[in-house]
Amino acid sequence: MPAEAEVVVAGQIEKLARSRRISQLPGFPAGVPTPQATAARRMNGKSLVPHHNSLEPALIKDGRSPLIVMTWERFTLLFPLWTLLGAVLALVHPPLFVWFRGPLIALGLGVIMLGMGVGLTPADFLRVGRRPRAMLLGVLAQFLVMPALAAVIAAALHLPAPLAVGLILVGCCPGGTASNVVALIGRGDVALSVVMTTISTLAAVVLTPRLTQVLASQYVPVDGWALFLTVLQVVLLPVTVGVVLKRGLPGVAQRIEPVMPPLAVMSIVMIVSSIVGSQTAVLRQQGPVLILACLLLHGGGFLLGWLIPRLMGQTVQAQRTISIEVGMQNSGLAVVLARSGGFASPLTALPGAISAVIHCLIGSALAALWRRRPTPSLRQSS
Repeated sequence: MPAEAEVVVAGQIEKLARSRRISQLPGFPAGVPTPQATAARRMNGKSLVPHHNSLEPALIKDGRSPLIVMTWERFTLLFPLWTLLGAVLALVHPPLFVWFRGPLIALGLGVIMLGMGVGLTPADFLRVGRRPRAMLLGVLAQFLVMPALAAVIAAALHLPAPLAVGLILVGCCPGGTASNVVALIGRGDVALSVVMTTISTLAAVVLTPRLTQVLASQYVPVDGWALFLTVLQVVLLPVTVGVVLKRGLPGVAQRIEPVMPPLAVMSIVMIVSSIVGSQTAVLRQQGPVLILACLLLHGGGFLLGWLIPRLMGQTVQAQRTISIEVGMQNSGLAVVLARSGGFASPLTALPGAISAVIHCLIGSALAALWRRRPTPSLRQSS
């Protein structure tokens, strides 16, 4: 990330912290400023943000160097690049990734969900009561806009049954954890983003299997009970383990929390690349229409996710945040459900893999655009 961008992000983090709208960012221990904030303080030897806390004591205590922490953070922020690169490499040389299959894919999603659980605090749930309208509006849009869009697009493009079901699975999944990073970069409301991701993930335990059964049963028989059990295993269980670990063994949780975001990035890259590599022949035949379907799905999600809160009178920050949350799906979950949720065709997982690349690229482009357009509240406070 360019130095100037790090200063912008650092300033936003400090303002959020001072206004008590967010206690910490996912993936960073409480009380430890992010690497961008530390870098911003050192630019040209000037103090650009208040030096109310220091990263060095935590680094000395944990035995890690500032360079390592900065490298991991930058690695995480570049997640769209790694996802795209992995998919391209899988197309060129599938054996690099096709070994990552079966239980390894479920394990990879488990790592992502465990990281989400470890990053949660009681304060995250308390925020729901402080801003119920924006949160409820976002979650409703998540489970109304995206499933409906996916069903309409699948029918309009006459997708083959396995691909249609896979696209509907993507639409019925909750928001992805990467949306929190994109909301931060795009000057959204990070606290609202964390709350929406958490609530939509918990609601997905019931809503994802049910919505998929209703919308996809016209293509293939859908075992709603099998989907429900799979969601319990790969979503609720690891998130619960993460929360319990944070409460019961806070020292262990604090040590593993900083490495969970890069591990999550590596997991989603491996999941996406594995599916792409195993279906290269189908991609060459159906690739253009499938990419179009995912572009329409996520593009429509970002657009409607921004338009609905705008019409409902939400703040500019809330509009950006809800747009990002609605447009970015947990595509890794869609892949796991396609592989272990009782669907016969392996092609059902392909839309989830393509979706992960598409929504990362659109979300990153939006974040870069919005970062250059401060919200009115940020202009007034600066």
